[in-house]
Amino acid sequence: MTKPVAEESLGLTLLRIAANPVLRNAGIRCLKSIFYHFFFFQYKAALFPGLLPVTSVDHPLDGAIPFSPWWVTRYLDFVAFWVRLMGFLLRTYHRKGIGPVLDFIDSMGRLYAYAAQVYTKNLSTTNRPRYLTHPRFLLIHAADPHLMCIPSLHVMVVIRTYTAFRAIIRSLGDTERFAPELEEIKQGAVTITEALLYVKQHSINCVAAAMYTMTCFDQTLFSPEEANDFVSRLFMHTQRPTPQDKTLIRNYIKERYRGFLSAAAGASSWEEPLLQFLRSPG
Repeated sequence: MTKPVAEESLGLTLLRIAANPVLRNAGIRCLKSIFYHFFFFQYKAALFPGLLPVTSVDHPLDGAIPFSPWWVTRYLDFVAFWVRLMGFLLRTYHRKGIGPVLDFIDSMGRLYAYAAQVYTKNLSTTNRPRYLTHPRFLLIHAADPHLMCIPSLHVMVVIRTYTAFRAIIRSLGDTERFAPELEEIKQGAVTITEALLYVKQHSINCVAAAMYTMTCFDQTLFSPEEANDFVSRLFMHTQRPTPQDKTLIRNYIKERYRGFLSAAAGASSWEEPLLQFLRSPG
């Protein structure tokens, strides 16, 4: 029986990538994109306030999602989440897996550059509690100035992870063989999305914006139908929010996502609906 993707060794995966020149170079390119488009630019904006507008993107329904610090470990797993998938592919397919993993790494680097087309024009933030009791929150506050909320790269990354995995196993004729692993990865993406809402790192507006961005980035992997299914899974296995609020939250995310798509039909660029929303959030 194949072991769960969650049990892949993070360290061994990184060693496998580092040992392969092609994957190592792709990894370096990806890291450069992440550090430039997320960390460097965000810290520059934090150190020199006023260079760009900063919009608060909270929604009243965010208040229905209780601040739950114990979700922080699941939230911080989002990087290891996509790295472990590469470990699974390399261990399972060996040389046959190098090409798909290479494409996956490159797509992650492009993802950060893609989202930066919004960040470089209008920054965004939410009302994130300054919770310093747990050491992991110290890391969050130190590493993330919290100025790049729309679109949420956390949500974009986990969506890319499960949709790319589905495309890879389909191309290799293993859809049925790895159906349990695909379900594991997809549910993992949903759970991380829930976690970032529980720790107040993002608003439900950020989730809708990230979904819209992923449809623009690659509609073949994340269609409106897939987006609808993804949202329908949110909070299915949690006690709170209340059942009534869960329905309201899911419906709002779907409506906001569809609103972005509708606005894109007459827009000059994919990011224009998000920028328009940031100019007058509501």
